[in-house]
Amino acid sequence: MVSEDSIKAAADRLWKAWETGVPTQPVRDLIGDSDVDAAYRVQELNTRRWLGSEERILSGRKIGLTSKSVQHQIGVDQPDFGMLFADMEIPDGEEIDFSRCHQPKVEAEVAFVIAAPLTGGHITMVDLMASIGYAVPAIEIVGSRIENWDISITDTVADNASSGLYVLGQQPKRLGDFDPRLCGMAMFRRGEPVSTGAGAACLGSPL
Repeated sequence: MVSEDSIKAAADRLWKAWETGVPTQPVRDLIGDSDVDAAYRVQELNTRRWLGSEERILSGRKIGLTSKSVQHQIGVDQPDFGMLFADMEIPDGEEIDFSRCHQPKVEAEVAFVIAAPLTGGHITMVDLMASIGYAVPAIEIVGSRIENWDISITDTVADNASSGLYVLGQQPKRLGDFDPRLCGMAMFRRGEPVSTGAGAACLGSPL
């Protein structure tokens, strides 16, 4: 069991890196490299700080590590999640000040806008599909407060699943209008394709 002192020390380290923009060393020396529950305790502590100190509004969740190749790269067998706040959203087409980013990387995503709350201890696929208002293409600018992205599963979970910023597209699609598994995504940089993928790469389906 990781001590509360170690949880707080890890949270403090990441909080300072977030405030200053200066990356820090990994936190696995404090919470270990496999105790995911401890990592989420670190994330929860800083989430409470964000919500309390700056009156930030929680807008959603991000799910990471949904690609088997990325899971293999980090040495994990499960996805993770982090918090999204309203001030992380960048309007479509707006330039992003680099100072807002932490060692940024860009990923194309599918975003689901939830129209009805998901509650209860066991959520079925039917519950999930009924709760979704619509889907939009999205861009996630992930960021790591850990220097040189030297992360284990506990480092990234503690660091709010390496959350950064996000951009939502403006062409909403209802679930009946497209197949989440077969929908394609192409990312371009200055007119040149740099990445392609399909929904099925997300553990078989984004849903």
